Amino acid sequence: MKYQPKSIRTFIGAMNYEESRAFYKEMGFEEVVLSDKMCLFKVNEQLGFYLQDYYAKNWCNNSMVFLEVEDIDKCYADLESKGLHNKYKYVRLHPIKEFDWGRECFMHDPSGILWHFGQFNS
Repeated sequence: MKYQPKSIRTFIGAMNYEESRAFYKEMGFEEVVLSDKMCLFKVNEQLGFYLQDYYAKNWCNNSMVFLEVEDIDKCYADLESKGLHNKYKYVRLHPIKEFDWGRECFMHDPSGILWHFGQFNS
């Protein structure tokens, strides 16, 4: 590349936009409203994603986001303590699994997006 990239962000959809917005705020993401149909959820200036008020079942059910974390045990404990998988009908939290490359846990959001939270082996 002959230019300096600053960030990379994915777009995801929402079956129920307001519910998804509430879910991501409770997860701890900072919301930046961009319009009445789209917002940016971010961790910092480089890490974030766009949530849109748009839903296509096949798209959402086949979308995945990987968030690398420093400590998967802390991450899983935090996700579990928030109880989002008990509060939101379609949210599912899956325990940490071991792989050759590292460890990860999984969470489906209210629209079916599969989040991977992973820690690579050092």
